[in-house]
Amino acid sequence: MPIVKLVSEYFGNEQARSLAWYRQNGGYEAARKAIFEMAPKQVTEEVIKSNLRGLGGAGFPTGKKWSFVPADDSKPKYLTVNADEAEPGTFKDRYILEWDPHRLIEGIIICSWAVGIHKAYIYIRGEYVRPYQILKAAVEEAYKEGILGDHVLGGDFKLDVHIHRGAGAYICGEETGLLESLEGKKGWPRLKPPFPAIIGLFNCPTVINNVETLAHLRNIILKGGEWFADIGVDRNGGTRLFALSGRVKRPGVYELPMGTPMRELIYEHGGGIVGDRRLKAIIPGGASAPVLTADQVDIPMTFDDLAKVGSMLGSAGIVVMDESVCMVKAMHTIADFFAHESCGQCTPCRQGTGWVYRIVSRILDGTGSVDDMNTLKSAKINMSGTSICALCDGAAMAYGGFLGKFPEEFEYHIKHKKCDLEEKRMAVA
Repeated sequence: MPIVKLVSEYFGNEQARSLAWYRQNGGYEAARKAIFEMAPKQVTEEVIKSNLRGLGGAGFPTGKKWSFVPADDSKPKYLTVNADEAEPGTFKDRYILEWDPHRLIEGIIICSWAVGIHKAYIYIRGEYVRPYQILKAAVEEAYKEGILGDHVLGGDFKLDVHIHRGAGAYICGEETGLLESLEGKKGWPRLKPPFPAIIGLFNCPTVINNVETLAHLRNIILKGGEWFADIGVDRNGGTRLFALSGRVKRPGVYELPMGTPMRELIYEHGGGIVGDRRLKAIIPGGASAPVLTADQVDIPMTFDDLAKVGSMLGSAGIVVMDESVCMVKAMHTIADFFAHESCGQCTPCRQGTGWVYRIVSRILDGTGSVDDMNTLKSAKINMSGTSICALCDGAAMAYGGFLGKFPEEFEYHIKHKKCDLEEKRMAVA
């Protein structure tokens, strides 16, 4: 499938950051159409038709999510934009923030009009210094030109947008941890239910959407939900930004229709494997997604197809590994990340991620035992479904992928006290 540039059409164009250039190229016409030509309910219905799903990781239908917000609630409603992109292998939202900030702002306006929101918060990863500066300048431009504020685009609709910088905690990318952080509290996730659509920010109804999700709204409103749905496949409308990294010749962000096979992304767009080595494994959706083997490379990249094989599309951060990569080392890296980023609120996550990291460290340095494999499998089972948020489940899924797909590498490390790949490299040398 060819690259389809819906949200990536201005990537690499520094002029697109300016409001003047964005408006000259049709910017804010979708927001104008929504506010002055469509009722809020019509906007939501168009998004439902589009089959746009949440592109931060969960994949929940966007229009349906909006519809959960009670229209008759007397409390104020809020939109929080999740720009706290911090999962290893994921960097797609950064491109939107850096190259096309006004597209995000336009999406915020459209969503806010549809749901009846008058205050939006963008929660951006603290380490994203340059994206924050660019986004801040864009928001200030929008206020100056009357696109935001008391009279959005010169009408009677009011909308204020605030940017809040995170402080480096991965857990604040979890939607309720994000809300806690915005409220000035420790970013510990909340029990659900109640869900944010009912009791969210400041105990008020709240929509939480990802950057890429909102960036798609401009085209959906201008060209129609059915047009957008037809670009993708059943229940997975439109395109997706895939963040491709690892052992590929051309790493980067590629926008392709939903349903594109991984093989096409890796070999046609990514240029194939570095050194033309053999493909060994793929992480298809960020660190939480269970690893896939080379014989699964033809799976279509959709939420549903990857779920059928026990993995997930998640954040679409695709990490490619070739035959030179040790799976024990790969799992060790991921286990280190989850152990470090666990917020510590839930015992299975706090203790489990630490145990797994220490056990894999032993196996890696040659002091592991056969019992360690059984302990890892037990930890994976006992961590699943036992904590407040999905971090613990995501970690357990990642562990299960490595242990289930590459058990022989762990067994070799335990038996021989070294890596099979190191022995092979020494033989070649």
